[in-house]
Amino acid sequence: MAANKPESGIQEALEDRDPNNLNQHVQIVWDDIIGEPEGARSPECAWRLSNVCFQYARNWCYMCLAVILAPPCALLLGCGFACLAFEQIWCTAPCLRCVKIYCASLRTMVASCMAATLVPTAEAIGHICRHVRVNFRKDAPEEKDLLVI
Repeated sequence: MAANKPESGIQEALEDRDPNNLNQHVQIVWDDIIGEPEGARSPECAWRLSNVCFQYARNWCYMCLAVILAPPCALLLGCGFACLAFEQIWCTAPCLRCVKIYCASLRTMVASCMAATLVPTAEAIGHICRHVRVNFRKDAPEEKDLLVI
């Protein structure tokens, strides 16, 4: 019985080939592609024969392409994702860490300069402008705006 468990797990993995629903946008079912409205209908035999031709052509063409091109594509994709992982692990992450370390002192210096110059200036301007009031009057003449301070 223990021998059946791994086989059933492998069988389930082979049956569900898109467990994360990555390719739900690919609709290759006859009913999702071809539809005849009421006013334009082909004979029943032509409709059924077209459906069968579509199914066989789709299945055989996909199988041929998958057998011929899927292994090289898988090899290239595997190498590509390996290169991507290597680049992220060994290049990008260490470089970003270095930039964070180098910029930490610059950040402290810029924050200190802003606290010493910009913040008091902004507070002073805010204190001056605190009592400014702007009123718009609706009864003012149309040709000129009236601003009361």
